[in-house]
Amino acid sequence: MMHVALGAERSLLIGGRWETADETMPVVNPWSGEALGAVACADATHVERAVAAATRGAEAMRDLPTGERARILHAAASALEGQAERFAAAITAETGKPIRAAAREVARAVNTLRLSAEEAVRLAGETIAFDSFPGGEARSGHYVYEPVGVVAAITPFNDPLNLVCHKLGPAFAAGNAVVLKPAEQAPLVAVMLARLLLAAGLPEGALNLLTGRGRDFGDALTSHPDVAMVSFTGGASVGQAICHAAGIKRVAMELGGNGPVIVMDDADVEKAAAACAAGAFGAAGQNCIGVQRLYVHDGIYDAFRDALVAATERLHVGDPMCPATDIGPMTGAADAARIAEWIDEAVARGAALLTGGTRTGALVRPTLLADVPEDARVACREAFGPVASLFRFADLDAAIDAANRADYAIHAAIFTESLKCARHAARRLRAAGVMINDSTDYRLDAMPFGGAGRGNMGREGVRFAAREMSQTKVICFHDA
Repeated sequence: MMHVALGAERSLLIGGRWETADETMPVVNPWSGEALGAVACADATHVERAVAAATRGAEAMRDLPTGERARILHAAASALEGQAERFAAAITAETGKPIRAAAREVARAVNTLRLSAEEAVRLAGETIAFDSFPGGEARSGHYVYEPVGVVAAITPFNDPLNLVCHKLGPAFAAGNAVVLKPAEQAPLVAVMLARLLLAAGLPEGALNLLTGRGRDFGDALTSHPDVAMVSFTGGASVGQAICHAAGIKRVAMELGGNGPVIVMDDADVEKAAAACAAGAFGAAGQNCIGVQRLYVHDGIYDAFRDALVAATERLHVGDPMCPATDIGPMTGAADAARIAEWIDEAVARGAALLTGGTRTGALVRPTLLADVPEDARVACREAFGPVASLFRFADLDAAIDAANRADYAIHAAIFTESLKCARHAARRLRAAGVMINDSTDYRLDAMPFGGAGRGNMGREGVRFAAREMSQTKVICFHDA
């Protein structure tokens, strides 16, 4: 079993120094129930000190040459790559993510940091044609990007390393300082990453880390007048509370999805079924772009249903440290109980249980449902668990309308051999990304990423996040 040593629970990083607090909280392995360690619980007084340190750190980062920012990020990426097995084991221990998936997350995080290093030296403005309008003939100039200052970054548990890198990497590339609040369920990996960044030469105060319960200090952090921007990935209810607290400042949010997939009658049934099973149940379904609703053409519905059930039942469920495991536990028993309740509700209302549907502690068997009422919670809300629902359709536009019924989305997908159908769906699906012959859960860390509809506030993806965390300054010379 993997243990993370934190000394005397010194998990608060403020102004370059590690500290503890009067209260601590345990971090528990969701598979074994074993305590992995404890972290300090920050409060509003820690927020004041962390933001003050970040304000000083922001000045240091602003003055840091872009080449030095890039060097630090490359050095951190190399250090992370050198400790990949240790970080993967930590991710699995904290979250229950299977070790093979955790190793992929570490590789992605290395790439995210390297992309950030490259963006640090690319974040440049351009010249402006002031003479394009009468009166500007004697003027010339350009614009540049400058950092916004202090960024408050709040991250979830499902990708506790890579999603932290998606906040920190672009923020540092753009010359900002950060106060990071990692997920309560999985803070240890963030502490480990922070140590690598400090060792890579990050200026004192550029990164400040506050562990503990968001309810104890979240409002103090997001509402602080010296915080220029809040970047949050998580649930819609928390996002709404953050917006109320933040007031007039930049806010970037990714608040979840309800991934719809359309399977046309000309699709490769076996390939589509395998992709959708992986997309629905990877990370125990705790994935904001995971497959949740499958709209399957009448012509292949029975064949696809049978292939999807078979692909789902081939998934190896169990101990996340076992290399053969595909699906481990959810991050906590309470989340698993919620999903089990939603499944039971759908079945009680007439849904057919095709496979799965059982729970043991934090482990929920991958579950497929059919004939689900459209207003059942497993269909109309973000499940964020290992359950997906199948629906029949005869007309593509009707399927697209059904897919668009959720008031928030990140990715949608369609499986088809018809370029015409693919282009039509790509135009009409209301999502921030449309995957063709792939499930909704594909993401390249360099691409723009975020929500469509409710929750559409900014974009992640390194290049795009770096610009979200920057502001333009125009410099104009009057030559007359």
